[in-house]
Amino acid sequence: MTNGKVEAYIKEMLSTKGAMLFSVIDPLDYKSTEDAVKTAESVVKGGADLVLVGGSIGAQGELLDTVSKEIKERIDVPLVLFPGNISTLTRYADAVYFMSLLNARNPYWITQAQMLAAPVVKYMKIEPLPVGYIVIYPGGTVGWVGDVNFVPREKPKIAANLALAGEYLGNRLIIIDTGSNPRIQHSGPAPREMLSAVKHEISVPLVAAGGIISEADARNAYRGGADIIQVGTAFESTNAALKKAQLFSKIAKEEGAKKIK
Repeated sequence: MTNGKVEAYIKEMLSTKGAMLFSVIDPLDYKSTEDAVKTAESVVKGGADLVLVGGSIGAQGELLDTVSKEIKERIDVPLVLFPGNISTLTRYADAVYFMSLLNARNPYWITQAQMLAAPVVKYMKIEPLPVGYIVIYPGGTVGWVGDVNFVPREKPKIAANLALAGEYLGNRLIIIDTGSNPRIQHSGPAPREMLSAVKHEISVPLVAAGGIISEADARNAYRGGADIIQVGTAFESTNAALKKAQLFSKIAKEEGAKKIK
């Protein structure tokens, strides 16, 4: 499969900027569709390089169509689907994370959901982005839904080997995600040591997701080896989204500049 426009955009941005900021919009986390759309618009104005729409439960059907279409009309960066299952698809997106949950116990999340979704993605003419997805403890909703064999936070080598396997299987992005429980006990973002171990083993872009809500979290992720940070919860306050995105975009520029020197 040849690289599509969104994948080429990601590669170009990383080569010129050194780091990127992705924003995740889960429509069910907002009081209204308009709040979700306004937040997406605000984070792009604040400097986000790409907007993801989706969620582990319920982001589908008419809701997904409406939110995606309205966001797409208001932003000038790619809109990508972050699917929770085969129903998290809409023709109003530019691309989709075509994900394999590499440490799922249930093979449905490794290859079967992908088999079911593939013809729909082709029919809708959505660009598939091959993504190896790794969930570490505590995992949040995605861990429960995906029946995940969690990678222990103190075992970076396991994550590194999973990521390398994901690359060898053809994935062109690797995501390390802690799920949506950023501040429960023994939680927070992926440990810096784990990100470093993963980045040492792979040659494809590394995305750090889950629990990144502060300046320190963002800088640690980039300095640990993440090429991209993926932020959801920190942007969910519509009123604060612009300023938070501006801060994280500034961090991405500063930390990215160090990577391309």
